[in-house]
Amino acid sequence: MFKTIFPLSLIISLRFLGLFIVLPVLSVYALHLEGSNEFLVGITIGGYALTQMLLQIPFGIMSDKIGRKITIFIGLVIFLAGSLVCAYSDTIYGLMIGRFLQGAAAIGAVGTAMISDMVKEEVRGHAMAIMGGCIAASFAISMMLGSLIGGYYGVDKLFFITAALSIFSMIVLYTKVPNPPKIVHHYGADETELKHILKDRNLMNMNITNMLQKGMMTLAFMVIPIIMVQEFGFAKKELWMVYLPAMLFGVLAMGPSAILGEKKHRSKEMLMIGVALFAISYVMMGYAKSAPWFIVGVVIFFIGFNMHEPLMQSMASKYAKVHQKGAALGVFNTFGYAGTFIGGVFGGYFLQHFGIMEIAWVIFIACIGWLFLIAALKNPSLNKNLYLPFSTIDMTRTLHLSHVKGVVEWYKNESEALLVIKYDSQATDKETILAVLE
Repeated sequence: MFKTIFPLSLIISLRFLGLFIVLPVLSVYALHLEGSNEFLVGITIGGYALTQMLLQIPFGIMSDKIGRKITIFIGLVIFLAGSLVCAYSDTIYGLMIGRFLQGAAAIGAVGTAMISDMVKEEVRGHAMAIMGGCIAASFAISMMLGSLIGGYYGVDKLFFITAALSIFSMIVLYTKVPNPPKIVHHYGADETELKHILKDRNLMNMNITNMLQKGMMTLAFMVIPIIMVQEFGFAKKELWMVYLPAMLFGVLAMGPSAILGEKKHRSKEMLMIGVALFAISYVMMGYAKSAPWFIVGVVIFFIGFNMHEPLMQSMASKYAKVHQKGAALGVFNTFGYAGTFIGGVFGGYFLQHFGIMEIAWVIFIACIGWLFLIAALKNPSLNKNLYLPFSTIDMTRTLHLSHVKGVVEWYKNESEALLVIKYDSQATDKETILAVLE
């Protein structure tokens, strides 16, 4: 499985590296460009998320229709162009346009859907954990490289690095990533409409969770560099001292979260612990009177963030049906990028007109409501899958599965000659399903 999904996970993580690597220093850099202020900086930091938000669903639907690989390639070309625009911009508006263009490469959901296509659901959690690990690694690397390279050589060099990573990702896509299996489902075209996705309570709860998590991440990258530089006297090239402990503790937290969430079926609990840590971290940052206490708050935030990362995409993909995956994960990522944009704009506005304390209390209240939202999620481990070779069953009787209470969906994996049936283990069992197909 590792050889199958690692190349695609690498592409996704390199793209995130291209987005993350500028975050440790971007707000301080953008604040000194021509025509800049805190509000415009907030839009610039979260700007890529606005176009991501608008294009995630179209990219997801397009991948369902024309194929995952070609859709990913188109996105990488757009990301390359946006990176170059950012690198050559010397005004806040030019940088903003480049960030919007970077965001137009809305391929996150497509990559996740492709991984879901290539692995069975029983090991999808492991596959998503590998992808989440790659993304978390890119996040950790970007915290170090971004502050060091940006501080010593200039932020424009970081955008040239992201452009080079885009070209490398295109090469990996067509030399190392295998083609996904051919899937045939039984649903009519109307059941792929967005209304069926938006009416699913579990998917919507995960969508909102993604929006809140990404919003708080962008907000953190908005306020942390500015507070450290303006309030505690740090230079840009010294910000690595803030991000290094956050990186180390965050990576250490990711492993136990993935194990407890996926193998021990405690995903909801891990998400709730992460939310609690978000609330604590913002209160600590808001009331910190010294740099060490502020850094402790930053560390706690990144522990919570990294606890979420191995679980979010996996849970969303488990709630989505096979014929909806591209579109459903497109909606999921749309909410996430909406949160990213809102977090940047909210942070810029509040930092300009109020202060970090007011931000902290808004986040604390939001986290309380967030906990109730996660608590309402259905445990995805209650759904089980049957993998039946075509030769062992009567394929003419598959339509009778629609009358079996507890059957969630079924589809044909024609590449492997398998009928795959997902069912709610609390409502039916394997024997009842097999009896229908005899």
